[in-house]
Amino acid sequence: MPARQDFTLGPAVVPAGTRGTVDLPVSHLSDHTPVSMSVEVIHGRRDGPTVFVSAGIHGDEVIGVEIVRRLLRASQLRGLRGTLLVIPIVNAFGFMNHSRYLPDRRDLNRSFPGSPGGSLAARLAHLFLTEIVARSDLGIDLHSAAVHRTNLPQIRISPDNAVTMDLAQVFGAPVILKSPLRDGSLRGAARDMGRDVLLYEAGEGLRFDEYSVRAGVAGILRVLRYKGMIGGRGIAAAKTPSQVCTSSKWLRAPAGGLLRTWRGDGDVVSQGAALAAVSDPFGRQEREITAPFDGIIVGRAVMPVVNEGDAVFHLARVASVARAETAVDDLSAQIADDPMFDEDEII
Repeated sequence: MPARQDFTLGPAVVPAGTRGTVDLPVSHLSDHTPVSMSVEVIHGRRDGPTVFVSAGIHGDEVIGVEIVRRLLRASQLRGLRGTLLVIPIVNAFGFMNHSRYLPDRRDLNRSFPGSPGGSLAARLAHLFLTEIVARSDLGIDLHSAAVHRTNLPQIRISPDNAVTMDLAQVFGAPVILKSPLRDGSLRGAARDMGRDVLLYEAGEGLRFDEYSVRAGVAGILRVLRYKGMIGGRGIAAAKTPSQVCTSSKWLRAPAGGLLRTWRGDGDVVSQGAALAAVSDPFGRQEREITAPFDGIIVGRAVMPVVNEGDAVFHLARVASVARAETAVDDLSAQIADDPMFDEDEII
């Protein structure tokens, strides 16, 4: 059997059966400090797909960085088939500044496909697309809600893509949300190149939470197993199919004031159920927020102070409240009980 070829990325060469960290130059700060995009390349001895896992496209979405850290410690990767490209922090500028954006205030996930001579965001998008996406067969992109919001672990896919639907079910997050591609997004640019990307959303900006981290690590390992890249030892399939939601709506504050919430992310609610109330500071007026349809709360605000029109609950439509409750409860219990991801440190 002929030896597998080396994997070349930027200035580095990674031989088959080894792993290494490759620093791809991005730019220099104003004080001439170099900034790079670091990639862990795990190049298996045997042939297989090339998959990338990326985090930190938005610099304040730190939960993906912790998911990646745990993934890279997983024992299942030792006998990897194919090649795994792991990028813990795509947007180093935003990460260092605890900011969603780049220094030019551009959103990297609205800047694809980018260009080598454009803005800083355009250049970084172009680098990621040409060096990572173009070399891969599949991508898993990790995100969280913005600051002061939180998301239930969910996979977002295009409405008309059967391949990503299959992979999303394998991932086993509580919810699969069909969402259209946005102009300038990584998913959209990857699709134009013929590459599929799963988008994982979970947790809160600038925060860790154990449940979302476990769901992310477990899901990635399931996908790698499904693709034939790793063995199945210690990787349990999802006990229950994810709840598939074809549409969703943000419910907004009817007035400014103090927000008191009675429902949390993951709660399945019936049409007309009271979710929260907004009161003025004197307690003289109170406005309720109710569910306009049967749904599951896949995202919510965590700040108790709101202005009129602020997004408060992200409600995804469900066909059956009973089935949705069963699916979410079963998958949540599996994520919480699985001992494989217990570590010495507790977040």
